[in-house]
Amino acid sequence: MKKIILAIEGMTCSACSNGLEKYLNKQKGIEKATVNLVMANALVEYDEKIVNQEKIEEYIKQAGFKSLGEFKEIKIEDKNKKERIKFIIYTILAIILMYISMGHMLKLPTIEIINPATHGINYAITMLIITLAFLIYGRDILKNGYKNLIHKTPNMDTLVGIGVLSSLIYSLYGTYKIITGNQQYTMNLYFESTAIIIYFIKLGRYIDKISKDKTKEAISKLVKITPETATIKIDGIEKTVTLDEIKKGDIIISKPGEKIAVDGEIILGKAHLDESFITGESKPIQKEIGNKVIAGSINYDGYIEYRAEKIGKESTISQIVKLVIEASNTKAPIAKTADKISGIFVPTVMIIAILTFLIYIIITKNISEALSTFVTVLVVACPCSLGLATPLAIVISEGICASNGILVKKSEILENAQKTNTIIFDKTGTLTYGKLKIAEIKNYSKIENEKIIQQVGSLENKSTHPIAKAFTDYLEENKIPILEVEEFENIAGLGIVGKIENEEIIIGNQKILEKYKIENKYEKDEQELAEKGNSIIYVVKNKKINAIIGVNDIVRENVKKVIEILNKNKIETIMLTGDNSKTAEKIAKEIGITKVISNVLPAEKAETIKKLKTENKFVIMCGDGINDSPALANSDIGISVNSGTDIAMDSSDVILTRNNLMSIINLINISKKTIRNIKQNLFWAFFYNCLMIPIAIGVLKPIGISINPMIASLAMVLSSITVVLNALRLKKIRT
Repeated sequence: MKKIILAIEGMTCSACSNGLEKYLNKQKGIEKATVNLVMANALVEYDEKIVNQEKIEEYIKQAGFKSLGEFKEIKIEDKNKKERIKFIIYTILAIILMYISMGHMLKLPTIEIINPATHGINYAITMLIITLAFLIYGRDILKNGYKNLIHKTPNMDTLVGIGVLSSLIYSLYGTYKIITGNQQYTMNLYFESTAIIIYFIKLGRYIDKISKDKTKEAISKLVKITPETATIKIDGIEKTVTLDEIKKGDIIISKPGEKIAVDGEIILGKAHLDESFITGESKPIQKEIGNKVIAGSINYDGYIEYRAEKIGKESTISQIVKLVIEASNTKAPIAKTADKISGIFVPTVMIIAILTFLIYIIITKNISEALSTFVTVLVVACPCSLGLATPLAIVISEGICASNGILVKKSEILENAQKTNTIIFDKTGTLTYGKLKIAEIKNYSKIENEKIIQQVGSLENKSTHPIAKAFTDYLEENKIPILEVEEFENIAGLGIVGKIENEEIIIGNQKILEKYKIENKYEKDEQELAEKGNSIIYVVKNKKINAIIGVNDIVRENVKKVIEILNKNKIETIMLTGDNSKTAEKIAKEIGITKVISNVLPAEKAETIKKLKTENKFVIMCGDGINDSPALANSDIGISVNSGTDIAMDSSDVILTRNNLMSIINLINISKKTIRNIKQNLFWAFFYNCLMIPIAIGVLKPIGISINPMIASLAMVLSSITVVLNALRLKKIRT
């Protein structure tokens, strides 16, 4: 299966996005399509043996929309001068039209040549000419409405289009009657309704466009992190190029004050780099030959040359942007519910409007009143606010998460995180930094300590476990060479085995002794080391324990505070670790976790989580993203504490790029505020329609409350603005 994100043009409301989504999902070869109204794109998973991008774009065209090709960047168009000037011109025309049509009713001075009482034909023709200008202004609305009706996916534009054309046709008929001498029709023209409905819809779209751009600001800031140009070195000559021109293997120069252009490795010089946008580390980090650099980092004080390794879509920052955009194309359950309602809402409104029209004709026998009510119902019920209620809030919240180092891969996470009542933490590399140091060695052989550490370090050099770094760092710091290892084998959750100088060496925890049936005479020594907070490594050669090595770790900053906040909020915290119980309990006591499950294998961690879920617990698992993958996969939400460069390989639901566990608290808080905001939006959207549709039908006419098509269009715009402003309040979330 292949995945592509396409930019879509022509979507105006949730009925548009829902209609396109349904149409794409019906097509052969498309496994799954998700359309995003706010981001104006579609995420399509498809079988490339059956369809290709060109065919998918053809389907989009058939559905009444236009594909603009692959979605490559987030466009912020808040300074569209041409659009603003056009809107100002039509605002002036709208005021002129309203003055001409209603000035005489309000006893305002009238221009005699277009006075409806004395020059009815001039009055009607003037109104028609101005209305034609508005029809040109709103031709996209009419065109989209027609296309969606033809494709059996009626949307907001369909409702407006039918209403506008109904008013126009009746008004043209009235104009004909006036020209032929029937002056009473001057009071039954609806040209101003036709024009003002279009004007207010355009006003709503103009405000929507600005608000949607604001929702994308946090995401777009990520794109702007990298510089536009870079200096590469070719045969000793410096050349300035754009990022698109950089190829893998190119040598790039970075001077003080410049940003790193692409991910790579330093080959010359050293400098302090600010990587806070990815890692959250406030202090610049010194980098030298052999160290990796991340695109967007700021060079503070040195001259360096680095080799390009990850360019374009492969770079860390591109991976982050891709994840955030893909996340915005997934749908939370609450959004799916709103979409289903929107999908049946438009056809229902059309039926209500037609029935209302027929009832008015039968009861009042007044076609003018029936038509006015028909148009009012269609316009007032446009589901614009309903369509914006969920996606705006989700995109804003995902942007806030991304800008704070919380990468959420699915929108449903933002809905579900607030349900959390249990959080399970791995120990090494999660609650602790994983920056282990060799604290003590108990040697039971005739081999020197340094030789034992050299052998263990040589084996650990082939491992990815956090404990391995304690030994490889020791070898590097003491300039001890790494020995050749043969027949290396990693035994998940237990340890590693390999041959050095034709001798098999086994290293690991207590359980590896049980696996190989090795007698343990040194349990007291293990207990002594464990009581000091050490993780225990057994070194076995020739079926005998040669040594026990104690490795110590440092608890992460803020961990104690995080656990305290979680406990205060009645969220159960559990430490789940493969380490021995003594070490685990010592650290748990230090940070405030009361429940510890130790000596467990990766598969057993997953089983523990499954068991907790059967007890009606909503479980977050927080681990290192590699060794804990089975547990992360089985939890309700898997969160990995990872370095920014591992993003592309990570398989969890959420990635904390800044390695700060306080981000878990932030995620839960953002989730709570997002869902509260969405519920408020949906309430006001439904409340508006439940209130305005009966008024539009005329239920309250007996007590003197009624509206016309122009007021209906204004009310619709105000309902959308209410939802937009409420969603934008989420930008005030502080983390």
